[in-house]
Amino acid sequence: MADKKAKEKDPIDIVHQNAIHVETILKEHRCQKLYKNFSINPYKKLHVLTDKPMAKNTQEEVEEDPAFIKIIHGARLQPTKKYTHPLTESQEIGWISSPLIASDRSDRRLNFHRQNSEITKYMDAAWRLKEQTQNLG
Repeated sequence: MADKKAKEKDPIDIVHQNAIHVETILKEHRCQKLYKNFSINPYKKLHVLTDKPMAKNTQEEVEEDPAFIKIIHGARLQPTKKYTHPLTESQEIGWISSPLIASDRSDRRLNFHRQNSEITKYMDAAWRLKEQTQNLG
């Protein structure tokens, strides 16, 4: 029984708790930075709230900041226009979307144009006739 009483919590030592508290505050102050320049996150969509309907319009017209407008428009660009190379593995697929060679529509090796035979001409006429009868009925 004496061992159980010794294992119970020791009485609270206020001096030790105060020393721990002071050390914690000093560590927080050492890692803290003071920020003076604040701006809106351009990557987050803005939700503009309107005034109350019966309130007097006391707001003054504010001029647009061209630097902020440029940042907002830059944030909404396509990734290929924002960055020089893909940032993730999934962006690598389709990053280069321009064709590797110029396409020549007159080259018959790569372009197979639609050709009609007697059967396809007959079926085109049959489908047109079917559409006309459905539209009338």
